[in-house]
Order: sequence, then structure tokens, then C-alpha cells
Amino acid sequence: MALPGQASRCLARPARRRASGRPIGGWAGRLKRYAAGQRGLTLIELLIIVAIVATLATIALLWYGGVTDQAKLARAVADISTVSGDIDTFEMTHDRLPIDLAEIGRASLKDPWGNPYVYLNFSTTPAGQQRKDHNLVPLNSTYDLYSKGKDGQSQPPLTAAVSQDDIVRASDGNYIGLASCY
Repeated sequence: MALPGQASRCLARPARRRASGRPIGGWAGRLKRYAAGQRGLTLIELLIIVAIVATLATIALLWYGGVTDQAKLARAVADISTVSGDIDTFEMTHDRLPIDLAEIGRASLKDPWGNPYVYLNFSTTPAGQQRKDHNLVPLNSTYDLYSKGKDGQSQPPLTAAVSQDDIVRASDGNYIGLASCY
């Protein structure tokens, strides 16, 4: 209750109006109302803010997904390069290729997608299982080493749809990368 001679705090203030008599609206009116002590956002303003934040979060997640895919590809290329070097060292030391990756201590090595790397020694593997390029020519002369990629599936020709995401060693080690780029 207000004392005599004092205005009550509970009374609503009249809306601010322009010289023309219309109420002040838009951002200018909002700023004046904010400066006058009215604080808070309307439901529409909150929905707009939520929509903006959701859009930015979606963009960030899409960007992050692309970065992680590139990092996994780079790791697979580095792994294949390292294992290829180990196989070449074994071949120089023992005058033969290893039978499998266990012989060089790499049997437990998994690609970034959790699948084991595939090693095919041509002296012990039937000819039909060798990886082949778009002309159906074998990629390598002594052995194949590859990852089945993100989908975990593969077929000998690189032109097969399931082989497009494979990371392959080709041209006897002169190319290591995506099968779709070879």
C-alpha cells in the first residue's frame, strides 16, 4: 500500500508512445523497455534463439564428422605404410614374404573402424583373390595389403561399390590411399 503522496509500485505504467501517438515497437521499443526495467524475452524470441543454436550445433557436428573421417583415413594410410615397411624388412631378412601378419607381429592390428587389415601373399593365395584396378589388372606384383574401410566389406575389383571406401596399397607401395581415388 502506498503512503499518501507516493505512487504505488503495483500500478501498470502506460505504454510508451511516439509523438504520433502510436506505441513504440520493434527493437527500438524493446531497448527502451529494457532500459526502463522490463526484462525478459518473449516466447517468439526464445524460439528464434533456440533455432539459431540448433542450426549452429548441426553445422558443428557435420564439420566434426568430416574431420574424424579424414583422421581415420590418415591413420589407416599410416598403418598400411608401416606394415608394408615391416613386410619389406621381413622379406629382405628372410628372403621370402611372411605367410600372414602374425609372422611380423601385426596380427592384432585393427584399422580405425575396428576391422583387421587384410594381407594376401600371392604365393599362397589363389589368383582370383588379388585386388584389381578398373582394367582388372592386379594392383601389386607380390602381395596385397588393405583395409576394408568404413563399411567393412570388400571385393577384389576396386570398381565394386563395396570396395570404393577401401584403403589400398597399390603399384607395389607407390600408392596408399582410397580405392575410389586410384
